[in-house]
Amino acid sequence: MINLIVNGKNHQLDIEDEMPLLWVLRDELGITGPKYGCGIAQCGACTVHVGGQAVRSCSMPIGDVDGPVTTIEGLGVPTALHAVQQAWIEHQVAQCGYCQSGQIMTTAAFLAETPDPTDEDIDEALSGNLCRCGTYPRIRAAVKTAAKNLKEA
Repeated sequence: MINLIVNGKNHQLDIEDEMPLLWVLRDELGITGPKYGCGIAQCGACTVHVGGQAVRSCSMPIGDVDGPVTTIEGLGVPTALHAVQQAWIEHQVAQCGYCQSGQIMTTAAFLAETPDPTDEDIDEALSGNLCRCGTYPRIRAAVKTAAKNLKEA
C-alpha cells in the first residue's frame, strides 16, 4: 500500500512501486493535467512538483516519490490562479496547449529558486520543455511577467 499526497489530498493506493508517477496520476487518480509526451523524460509535458521540485513524472517510479505531489490542477489556490498561470493567460502563450502544464510547472519551480531571471536563465531552465508550436517568445515574456508579479506579491 502506498500513501501519496496529491494536491493536498491523501490517497491510499494498492499499486506496484515501479509504476511511473504519471500513470498513477492519470490512470489511478484521474488527474489529467500532466501529459504523456515522450515517456523518457525529454519533453517535459509530464512535469509535476514533488516536494516543491519540478520532476518528470513519466520516468519517476511511485516508490521513489518523497514528498507531496502538486500537479497543474493544484498549483493555484482554490480561488485564484498562480502568478505563472495568470501570466500565461495574459501573454496568450498556449497555442495547441499540450506542453503548457509542463511549461508552467517548470516555470513555477524555477521562479521559486530564481526570482529575477535573465533571458539566458529562462532559456536554460525551460530548455527541457519542448513546444511544438514554437511559442517560446511568449513563454519568455510570461516568465518575466510572472517573476515581476511574484516579487510584488
